Amino acid sequence: MSTENTVADRLLEDARKKTAKSESPVLGKVALIVGAIALLVSPISIVGWIVGAAAIGLGVAAVRRPAAAKQAKIAMVLGGAAILVGVFFFTLNVALS
Repeated sequence: MSTENTVADRLLEDARKKTAKSESPVLGKVALIVGAIALLVSPISIVGWIVGAAAIGLGVAAVRRPAAAKQAKIAMVLGGAAILVGVFFFTLNVALS
């Protein structure tokens, strides 16, 4: 009978960990930081594209978590802006060459 209680405790602990993980805003913060870095490095065209795409990907993953939704949306906007700035500088570089 004590084994049933142990199984129930383990299931309850797993459910608590899963809930705590979905309520954690860490992924949203990481996406926001990567989005800001993407915007800073976006004048270097290819690096801006790669880091911008990473910010968008992290933002999409984080937007599913309610605690990080706002930060994730901002990160996706920053990643998209970084890609656009990278395209602008790439086009400018090609036009001046």
